[in-house]
Amino acid sequence: MVVLVGLTSDRGAGECSDLTRIKKWWRGLGGDGFVALPPPTRSRYTQSDGHEDAAELFAARGITGRASFAYWHWQSHAAFDRTGALRGPLYLHWGGDHATVAAGLGAGPDGYRLVNNGPQGAFELDRVTATDPDGLPDPRDEAGVRQFLDRIGADRHGRPVSPLTGPEERWLHDRLAGPVEPGAATDPVTVTDRFAAALELRQALTPEEASRLLAAGQEEYAGRLSAWRGWWPVLNALLRQGREKAWELAGALGPAPADTLAEHPSPRALAALRALVLAGHDEAVRAWFRTYRTLHEPDPYAAARALCAELPDRETARAALLGAVRTAVTEEWRTAHPDADRETARSAAALTAVRLTTDDRLPRPLRVAAAQAAYDQVAHVRERAARSTGPEAAEALAAADRYEAVRDELLAGTGPDLTTYEGALGDLWHRYRTLSPADIGWLRDRVADPATGVQGIAFCLELLYAHGAAGEAEVRALLPRWKKELAKQYRTTYIEWRHPLVTLTCLAQDLGHPAADELLAWWAKPKPLWKAPLRLLTHLGAPDEAKAAELREFVVSGAHDTGHLMTWVLLRARLDGAHPLHVAEKLIGEPGIRPYVLHRVLIGVADPAQPLWHYAIDPRSHGWWHRAQEVADNPTLSAEARAIGMKAAREHYVTRYPDQVRPSLTEGEVNAAHAWLEARADRTAAD
Repeated sequence: MVVLVGLTSDRGAGECSDLTRIKKWWRGLGGDGFVALPPPTRSRYTQSDGHEDAAELFAARGITGRASFAYWHWQSHAAFDRTGALRGPLYLHWGGDHATVAAGLGAGPDGYRLVNNGPQGAFELDRVTATDPDGLPDPRDEAGVRQFLDRIGADRHGRPVSPLTGPEERWLHDRLAGPVEPGAATDPVTVTDRFAAALELRQALTPEEASRLLAAGQEEYAGRLSAWRGWWPVLNALLRQGREKAWELAGALGPAPADTLAEHPSPRALAALRALVLAGHDEAVRAWFRTYRTLHEPDPYAAARALCAELPDRETARAALLGAVRTAVTEEWRTAHPDADRETARSAAALTAVRLTTDDRLPRPLRVAAAQAAYDQVAHVRERAARSTGPEAAEALAAADRYEAVRDELLAGTGPDLTTYEGALGDLWHRYRTLSPADIGWLRDRVADPATGVQGIAFCLELLYAHGAAGEAEVRALLPRWKKELAKQYRTTYIEWRHPLVTLTCLAQDLGHPAADELLAWWAKPKPLWKAPLRLLTHLGAPDEAKAAELREFVVSGAHDTGHLMTWVLLRARLDGAHPLHVAEKLIGEPGIRPYVLHRVLIGVADPAQPLWHYAIDPRSHGWWHRAQEVADNPTLSAEARAIGMKAAREHYVTRYPDQVRPSLTEGEVNAAHAWLEARADRTAAD
């Protein structure tokens, strides 16, 4: 890419690196109820890990009560490059009292600025940089250049950009005027790409600049242009300038430029988008819909009918088209109500999802997709309508009635998109606490479908196994796939299901299937190394005393727990014919049992038909909230066990940060949660 001669950092490797200076400052923090956790290793990968590390540190130091702490995790640590130079803001996360943490962190180390983003945000640490009278950085100052680009807006999906001043635009053009050499940068998105994006966001990239950047990209990414992360400003400029090279570039990029093509609608763009959708790229459906409406049919319902007839027979494709229709209808509403506040707009969007389910202008496949999308919206529609009067409120309630009258019939034999990100699947895990015959049929069909990926198999098989609905058919379906597909590393630490090969091995053992011996032999081999922490989780299948003893030995050893205590509790419950809650409560106060792990397990096994396997108590999950309540109110448990449930309930986001709970809560649900806690205030005080 473009070589920026002289662009350097004076905070690189050695004693003066950013990392060294920040660590020196960090080691001096602490006191007055505030603890700075040690800098992270790879084991502290998320915020949940940070809170677990804090619990371990407090236990080791004998810190009791509610202490405040700050830390950064390994994902935040990516702000440093290999030399220790800071390449972006370092996000500092925290727990406890926000004011105490802010006071403990202070102003930051010399030469750096610390930004306080408030009680619901992380702190940001970045370098102090200088600018000239026009607000421009020294081109050789990496941090100053980065901060300048952040300020003016150099990212396509960032906030709306403002016009550039004359000096700012000249400065950017000057940066692109140097020699172009392939391989000049190692980052996926280079600073050169951001210079180009900052200009093209204002439609200011020149034909000569676009040509030179295209030639450099084609040379550096020859034969693999889809790996070029900086393609957008070049393609957008070429399309804007009406140049033939745009289509050559778009064809080489695959589905990535779909939205960009829709921003430049033409028959050629429409044909390219249709080809992407028919080739299986569901991410291009929305752009195809937008372009079709622009060129042929403004009415969103008529456009949806036309495209649905051509749409591939995939649930994900139909969901994408339904999403495009919802967006179009919502945009029309916003145009008609320009002064509507955010809450009113959210209410209208929820009502749109409900209405589309019974709108005969849409074909049945899209109404099925609408029924899925509106599942968690109908309660919000009812609640908001109940607070209003007049014909609009009455129509909203009628729409909710119509939705509920057809929902079960439309959704029978359907389920979520199993290829979506794990968090979205986790958000609806609580829906499967009981399984209907239609649910069981759908889950079994997905396990048997060769097109279902590892994540989908893990999700479906876990539900079937936990509810006792998995059998030999699932073993037969998966055995041909286990060596090539399932015997691969797949992280399951922060989700409610286990590695599918763990679950399959448990199932095979329970059934006494001949494949169980082969599976166990594979687990017993020393390689690959990733499976070592998971091997003991397979002991839940066909449990016996020897397995229980081996698991117990691991649990009390202090080794990293990734479901081991949970497995032991469930295993022991099966052997003893007891409820897992009563097995778990007997461990309270036992030597070698880490309290913070036991507390998570106690809540997680409240319903043995659907144990919650998340690595920690998930404070934004419906499932964890309801289990915490059930433990707190369970009259068969000891006071100590019920106190653990109360503590988990008090710390859940349902009352502290309800906006972060997913699916979103109704106001009635939040009020009910507050009332539940207030009714038990005496127990809270006793704790």
